[in-house]
Amino acid sequence: MPDPLPPESPSGPSSKSGPGRSGEPAGEVRQERQIEQLLDVYTQLFQAAYREPAQPTGSTPAVPRSPRHDTRPAPTAPVAPQTLAQCGLSLMQVCDLILKQLYLQGAALGVDLARQSRLPFNVIDEGLLFLKEEKCIEVSAGDLIGRVSYRFNLTDLGRARARESFEQCRYVGPAPVPLEDYVRQCMQQAVTGTDCHPESLLEAFKDLIIRPGVLDELGPAVCSGKSIFVYGPPGNGKTMIAKGLGRFLNRNGGEIYVPYAIHSENSIVTVFDPTIHTATDNDDLLGTVMQEGQATGERSRLLQANAPDLRWRRIKRPVVITGGELTLDMLDLRYNTTANFYQAPLHIKANGGVFLIDDFGRQIVSPRDLLNRWILPLEERIDYMTLATGKKFAVPFEQLIIFSTNLDPRELVDEAFLRRIRHKIAIGTPDKGLFTEIFQLACRLRAIPFNQEALDYLYSAYYDKGKPPRSSDPRDLLEIVQSICRFRNQEVALTENLIAEAALKFFCQI
Repeated sequence: MPDPLPPESPSGPSSKSGPGRSGEPAGEVRQERQIEQLLDVYTQLFQAAYREPAQPTGSTPAVPRSPRHDTRPAPTAPVAPQTLAQCGLSLMQVCDLILKQLYLQGAALGVDLARQSRLPFNVIDEGLLFLKEEKCIEVSAGDLIGRVSYRFNLTDLGRARARESFEQCRYVGPAPVPLEDYVRQCMQQAVTGTDCHPESLLEAFKDLIIRPGVLDELGPAVCSGKSIFVYGPPGNGKTMIAKGLGRFLNRNGGEIYVPYAIHSENSIVTVFDPTIHTATDNDDLLGTVMQEGQATGERSRLLQANAPDLRWRRIKRPVVITGGELTLDMLDLRYNTTANFYQAPLHIKANGGVFLIDDFGRQIVSPRDLLNRWILPLEERIDYMTLATGKKFAVPFEQLIIFSTNLDPRELVDEAFLRRIRHKIAIGTPDKGLFTEIFQLACRLRAIPFNQEALDYLYSAYYDKGKPPRSSDPRDLLEIVQSICRFRNQEVALTENLIAEAALKFFCQI
């Protein structure tokens, strides 16, 4: 698991520093205000009795920098709990995890139980002591260094209690974190307030060719962290823009932390999803199979003070893309009736990153129903999850959400919804100059020499006669040219005859 990330220096004073404490950098004041605004919302939701600063006491002091090159401090790594009370779990919850692990394995060392639950051994030890006193476990072997090296087995009573635990919930894995801790971490690593300036945004989009002015529209949207409505004809880069924003957040927003699972209302919800979240702490994680020579080092790591909380994974800011397959059910908790625990919906897994609803208006669910589902989260930055018992709990809605459509927006949304989407960006068809640049880039990427005559043919035969060019046409046409050349066993080249043949196949009327 990752070592705690040292907080980077907050941004220095700007030329127009806002009101703040005497001598305090304007960037730090600005960050604290953003955190306080978010925290006010969460305080009302979760009835918190205190406010915690986004940066721990004793962190690295601010280093003045040019405001134009401010960077946002990396979110603080969660610190491992030192006691049972600090981990946010009850003694019975820890005991249930131990019982289920031993039930599946038959026997395990104390260090293994701590490693599999991602908790320090002194937290697990409280559960081991209780279970031993209750005669649910027994020690079959052990070294002289203490219970961390003892081998534990279930007794008959312990096996009976383990089966009862499995009936209630079959989740076995890293211990969940309290909902309050998840809320606090989301607040620290929210997209809102991410520093953004033209140079950094241009760097994230340097591999894309887009019309002038698009970045000037995207920049304020990123700075606000609010929703974006992208519309225009198909094939002109709306999805690529969303991915470009994801790259920007990865480079400028820093890495973030997500828990394996959270618990609320005595229920467990899994959050970390390796198909969505790209972990950056694999080199730091403990191996799933502990080699004999690694035992001593691993034990010391589980026992060290101020260690990172292994129940969290360090990841790149996620980019979640969904299209026509999106349904309302996918925006709710997914309950496993056999295992008796939940999986977080897509937009919760996207917290701290980008959530793109592509091909908006082509989903199975009607646009009106989908929009009604999003009105409250877009306005309040929170969402409510409903458990199988009917109980509800609030979770942060902290991602840059993008609605992308190639349909007429006036036929999809009403004024009430458009008001809640702060930024509307039109992505139209490229002009000839921009299209030429895209075509040349597509040729370079495929090591195909560019031929102006082939491009002139496309315009004379198609684009000048009313067919609008699309930014994706060069890629698609060149792929057809490549396939034709491979089939004929000839060198790939961009000739007028080949582009005419490819265009005839690609632009044919059906």
